[in-house]
Amino acid sequence: MKHASIVYEGVTHAATEAGPGQIRLADGRILAEDAVAWLPPIEPRTTFTLAINYADHARELAFKAPDEPLGFLKAANTFVGHRAQTLRPADAAFMHYECELAVVIGKPASRVKRDQAYDYVAGYTVANDYAVRDYLENWYRPNLRVKSRDTCTPLGPWLVDRDDVPDPMNLALRTTVNGIETQRGNTRDMVFDVPALIEYFSSFMTLSPGDLILTGTPDGIVNVMPGDEVVTEIEGVGRLVNTLAPFPS
Repeated sequence: MKHASIVYEGVTHAATEAGPGQIRLADGRILAEDAVAWLPPIEPRTTFTLAINYADHARELAFKAPDEPLGFLKAANTFVGHRAQTLRPADAAFMHYECELAVVIGKPASRVKRDQAYDYVAGYTVANDYAVRDYLENWYRPNLRVKSRDTCTPLGPWLVDRDDVPDPMNLALRTTVNGIETQRGNTRDMVFDVPALIEYFSSFMTLSPGDLILTGTPDGIVNVMPGDEVVTEIEGVGRLVNTLAPFPS
């Protein structure tokens, strides 16, 4: 099942998919997708983000693929929902999207072995993890100005139950900017797959329900500007729409 969190007539509701372009509230009402304001489908607790977790992205940046996961943390203030705006700093020379499969942890996980890792997954959603290249000080573990900016991580629209995604390691990813495809990849090309990431992070810290793992992006990133509509889409998980807006002066 696909789950969402939306605001309708000033009230926050849990919702599910009712059909193409439609959502169903818990009381049975069916609404059009564009009649509501979308929130992230979960409130992330701790968010783990991966740098350079696709081999083609490593080549794009002229880096060697890492020998172990390059993880860093992201703050909760960064997240916005489907159809929201992301603010582009006026002095940014190069700001780009990153289409990423986001893994939602469903129960406490400590020292999990990879063959049991999926037992700890609640489901999956789509993340668009924007970065400002000219603020970057460390490619391997980006600083706060790059990855914890307000509004820089659209998430959603749906949380898709784990069992409704039979093979998360064989999903097509796609990004369009103003309707033109600019990025295409597949989760099978991750350097470290979902079970490896859960095994790695849980080896030294306990993962909790609501924790989120953003698994990295393939190559094909381009500069985006205020007014651009960016759509990040993952097969079987969702189509996340976001618009760039200028940072208020």
